[in-house]
Amino acid sequence: MQIDVIPAALDDKPVLANLMQLYLYDFSEFAGWTINRHGLYDYRYLDHYWTEPDRYPFLLQVAGELAGFALVRSLDEGDEPVYHVAEFFIMRTFRRTGHGEASARQLFYRFPGQWSISQLERNEAAQRFWRAVIGRYTGETYTERIDERGHRIQEFVATPDERVRRKA
Repeated sequence: MQIDVIPAALDDKPVLANLMQLYLYDFSEFAGWTINRHGLYDYRYLDHYWTEPDRYPFLLQVAGELAGFALVRSLDEGDEPVYHVAEFFIMRTFRRTGHGEASARQLFYRFPGQWSISQLERNEAAQRFWRAVIGRYTGETYTERIDERGHRIQEFVATPDERVRRKA
């Protein structure tokens, strides 16, 4: 089955916000987050993905069905931007099916250049996922380090794919 990585329009924000609740619930195991008095998790940066030019929200679909989302940021860290996966979520139904890797590859092709992807030290499943995906994508030509917060970070260069167009 094909996965589509679709730029999320402003009208898609409620859909992404709903998926964000599932993601934050899963992620709370590692980050220790709690819900607010309304029974929801707070994600203070969501609105920024439609108001700041260096943030890119995406919905992920498998055969037209919602499968997750990705939030990508670009930061100026020298001469060229460095792309970061701020958040990445594949619904459990679609995990371990290759759809997460296919989504990540589409993001890499969409934003060629330097990438830096980080995971919490306690989130070993995410570390395994990203090492495998990045390793296959780069032919194991990436570096890994631990930052001052104790996060694992993989750094690599993505190459363009003419079939995928970057959001302007």
